[in-house]
Amino acid sequence: MFLLRRPHVLLAALFLLVIGCSAGAVQTSAPRGAAGPEPSAAASRSAAPVRPREIPGLGPHTRAQIPATARQAVVVTGQGPDVNRSTAVLYTRDDPALGWRPEAGPWPAHNGMEGWTDLHVADDLRSPTGVFGLTDAGGRLADPGALLPYDEQPRFAVSGEGFFGEPLDGSFDYVVAINYNRIPGTTPLDRTRPLGEERGGGIWIHVDHGGPTQGCVSLPEERMRELLRILDPVKYPVIVMGDAVALGR
Repeated sequence: MFLLRRPHVLLAALFLLVIGCSAGAVQTSAPRGAAGPEPSAAASRSAAPVRPREIPGLGPHTRAQIPATARQAVVVTGQGPDVNRSTAVLYTRDDPALGWRPEAGPWPAHNGMEGWTDLHVADDLRSPTGVFGLTDAGGRLADPGALLPYDEQPRFAVSGEGFFGEPLDGSFDYVVAINYNRIPGTTPLDRTRPLGEERGGGIWIHVDHGGPTQGCVSLPEERMRELLRILDPVKYPVIVMGDAVALGR
């Protein structure tokens, strides 16, 4: 009897072994169509939206003055409201969703002898604060490859001495007109003053002569050539200029 029943016992044991493995497999894997493991709290949270990068040092009032169309900005930051030394950085905004990125600089610069002002008037020896377009260029020397309209004229020649006795020769070899109290689309030499003569004018970015200006912004000659090759009218360039406190408003 024992020998006759042995095959049945063996079959039963094998059957239980198969059922046992199958049961284990069912318990350790998700049923077909069932949801997987619960996601972690970090994974379930939606990703925070990426905010466009802002230009450092600019407050909401200054940022609001930059046109939405502008994709290049020369930011000139003065060391103080009554100081004539400053720093320039060129920023680019190729993708508005990503915001601004530095493209060139920082470069040493000079501004008006007496610093900065929110209300520039003729002969106050201060540079006007604010955001202004950059549409026109020129100079005594030949066009170095400017993308802005460039007016080569011997009338850009200048002589004499600056405030500290430094020679002014070559200061206007390259210039970019700052659209303060002027008509855009004209040579920097144009003397039309829409706000009136008493509000001053002829505010340019020009070649640095080693000292403060009458109200312009000045950069080293090589930096002026570089700037002229970068500023692109299709990117509606602007200059954002003023002392650090004013720009931070």
